Amino acid sequence: MDTIYAVSTARGKAGVAVIRVSGPDVEQVAEVVCGGVPTPRKATLRVLLNQEGERLDEALVLHFPGSASFTGEPVLELQVHGSVAVVSVVLECLGRFDCLRAAEPGEFTRRALTNERLDLTQVEALADLIDSETESQRRQAMRVLSGDLGRKAVRWRKSLIRAAALLEATIDFADEDVPEDVSLDVLALVEQVSHDLSIQIAGVGVAERIRDGFEVAIVGPPNIGKSTLLNALAGRDAAITSEHAGTTRDVIEVRMDLNGLAVTLLDTAGLRDTEDAVESIGISRARDRASAADLRVFLTSDGEAPIDLVRDKDIVLKGKGDLHGDVGQSISGLSGLGVDELVRQIGVVLEERAAGAGIAIRARHEDAMRRGVSSLQNVTLLISEIEPDIDIVAEELHTAIRALDSLLGRVDIESVLDEIFASFCLGK
Repeated sequence: MDTIYAVSTARGKAGVAVIRVSGPDVEQVAEVVCGGVPTPRKATLRVLLNQEGERLDEALVLHFPGSASFTGEPVLELQVHGSVAVVSVVLECLGRFDCLRAAEPGEFTRRALTNERLDLTQVEALADLIDSETESQRRQAMRVLSGDLGRKAVRWRKSLIRAAALLEATIDFADEDVPEDVSLDVLALVEQVSHDLSIQIAGVGVAERIRDGFEVAIVGPPNIGKSTLLNALAGRDAAITSEHAGTTRDVIEVRMDLNGLAVTLLDTAGLRDTEDAVESIGISRARDRASAADLRVFLTSDGEAPIDLVRDKDIVLKGKGDLHGDVGQSISGLSGLGVDELVRQIGVVLEERAAGAGIAIRARHEDAMRRGVSSLQNVTLLISEIEPDIDIVAEELHTAIRALDSLLGRVDIESVLDEIFASFCLGK
């Protein structure tokens, strides 16, 4: 592979900027720029020089051999002063080496995958960790980055390989002293893996919500205080408020951190019969978004919510609670009445749902596991026949194994790699 370099920290002025170099020519670069190759895995203060021996900066330098680096190949890390001028002159120096080239987005992590330092689920989790905004997103990404899903997939794969070996032994060694009927052992292995996969599949939807954010729609008739409540929850004037009914015509979204969960609040158009064409479109969108949301908060004047929109755990309150005395069931974004209790209720409902999240967190994971379950269901049906065709059963098992291999990134992944790594920043 080429030797690559890039800044691994954010652009702009900072106390420290980190520049990474990775590849087979790291030691050649270190001899020139650092005046010698630093002791592996030991931070060393060095004066950085360009090819003419001119001082560029004084930096903390780290050298990692391939066996101990993130990428699985020799790495040189330069922790320079974080001014734009210093970073620019060091990058200009590195760019003059014939053996170096600038890294592409995500190329350091892609090399970690190629060199089996990470599996594909860990690569995706690393991207999620970098993008995480809330504590729940961080925890979820760390679980996968630590290898939880990969270890489970390896265990499932071993069970299926064992099942395939039992079947193939009856074919390859038919004349030897091997058990003639291994169907019970095979079925036990297959059913356990299929059960485990089904549990993970069931949790993908919730895990995706933790990563992308839950949606909570504020729903009700016009001029009931929905926009005022949204502004109170957001802590800013995100929506226009007015005493005139029908001010909100489109869905307004505000993203916030609620008890460690990413939540998008939706302020929707007031629900009513109208002949105004534009308002009708807004009301139609409001109903669609409210129906698709994870939770709905209904503001009403009489405590009754639209039956066709209400789901389990939805919250129904009387709006503009500052104008009447029913404190227990009322809320007012203007006075703050009931707002803290509403936040608590929303948090309880969403935390209960988040508890059902598995460690498979992406649609790609779900697709691979569903393909595996489908093949295992075929195995169960085929092996239960009076005279099963063992060759076909074995092939279905191998199809399930390939599905797990694609989950880990061992096969059939080239079509998704470019998309995954395109989301990474330079230097990662």
